[in-house]
Amino acid sequence: MNDFKLVVFDWDGTLMDSEAKIVACLRSAVADLGLPDQGEARYRNIIGLGLAEALGALFPQHPAAVHADLVERYRHHFLVANDTPSTLFAGAEEAVRRLAEQGYLLAIATGKGRRGLDRVLEETGMGDYFHATRCADETFSKPHPEMLLQIMDRLGAEPAETLMIGDTEYDMLMAKNAGTASLAVSYGVHELERLLKYQPLAHLDRIGDLPRWLESLSAGRIRNVNC
Repeated sequence: MNDFKLVVFDWDGTLMDSEAKIVACLRSAVADLGLPDQGEARYRNIIGLGLAEALGALFPQHPAAVHADLVERYRHHFLVANDTPSTLFAGAEEAVRRLAEQGYLLAIATGKGRRGLDRVLEETGMGDYFHATRCADETFSKPHPEMLLQIMDRLGAEPAETLMIGDTEYDMLMAKNAGTASLAVSYGVHELERLLKYQPLAHLDRIGDLPRWLESLSAGRIRNVNC
């Protein structure tokens, strides 16, 4: 039986459906610099990494100066120019609120930058639920464990008391590297088969099922929620 004290969420693809906006902004940043379009599959694959690491992975043959220009153009499109809507997944706010009411420590570990995360937390009204947040421009990018290690240290939680929830293999591998349990969600940017390679405790098809899954887990009935 697992009794988790701390639940850590990825943001994009786990709590918020922001894939379309991220892909559009990546595509626009690439076009701004006259670089070849990389195709939606490649753009989707690097979602979850820190921005600098993601753009470096898209164009490894280019120097750091080009990566820095891509970062600047992406941020312009994401924060200013692009109006593609991003919304919370159905049931996300209710699930987080229920966990907060039940006394869990809640945190976010995301590949977003600090400005972007602070903006969406304000826009969604979700900021008050979280006791700690870490972004990729503040520490090492996933799958390095530093985000989780810093969150656990700040909130006084041990790896055995911590659950990482995410939609990419970077989330699953970060949890493994930090020595924590993980829970996959099947509706994000990486195919479920990729996530299951890292042996998460289970997977959810809907984030709204998370409180019920945790209750089942505490009762000793570890299972997937696929309904």
